[in-house]
Amino acid sequence: MSSFTAACIQLTSGTEPAENLKVTTELVEEAALSGADFISTPEVTNMMEPHKAAAREKAQFEEDDITLKALKELAAKHEKWIHAGSLVIKKPDEDRLANRAFVINPKGEVTAKYDKIHMFDVELDNGETHKESSAYAPGEVAVTTDFPWGRCGLSICYDIRFSHLFQELARNGGAEFFVTPAAFTYTTGSAHWHILQRARAIENGCFVIAAAQCGRHSEKRQTYGHSIIVDPWGEILADGGEEIGITMATLDMEQVAKRRQQVPNLKNIRDFTLTHSGA
Repeated sequence: MSSFTAACIQLTSGTEPAENLKVTTELVEEAALSGADFISTPEVTNMMEPHKAAAREKAQFEEDDITLKALKELAAKHEKWIHAGSLVIKKPDEDRLANRAFVINPKGEVTAKYDKIHMFDVELDNGETHKESSAYAPGEVAVTTDFPWGRCGLSICYDIRFSHLFQELARNGGAEFFVTPAAFTYTTGSAHWHILQRARAIENGCFVIAAAQCGRHSEKRQTYGHSIIVDPWGEILADGGEEIGITMATLDMEQVAKRRQQVPNLKNIRDFTLTHSGA
């Protein structure tokens, strides 16, 4: 199979997993019935709870998480690949939570997992502050996984700003497309979202599938939306705007080899040493 249809589910997740699941299920069902082969949901699909104690109380262990269970059932029901962009998952070994992605095959089985490596610890000019590392334990392992159409490199949100991660996924991991689910703030999203997604696609000759959170989640949190699918030449195939919904496009995987032949930068990488000179 040299092509497939991908769908990004765009959500405005709130603080209650059960309520979020109703919307997620409806949109995943719609995407499956609309012909999507691969369905991706955004970061923190199951809940966006800003208070650490409340998030810890509401989070479930992986084996009990209601959203993961439902997505596994939907994958099996419709015989589709589903990528849970990330779920807030309780860890058995520490107080901090995991921001964890799951890949589910058409039999409803989890075939890959990835814990977000880079933590968003920042103070924005508008007074918005995020200290992700206080609530979430960072991952330590980069992950690629195989699909019928090619190999995929997994990432989550803030990872998109670390180009060396994607180069490693493509160059040594063999990735031909990336998933970059996110909950970008409106401030950083409006400035950098499209540029970053296109840059990672161009640099690595890969498709990028980016399912996003959108809209206002609370008085202090608004996300940018614009779920997008980008081709290996950096062209945007589909953009979901700023509303809840589904963004779909067909990916011709033969484009990966074509574009990498035109610009073989992954093959042209050279080792070098760094020096400094001057007064």
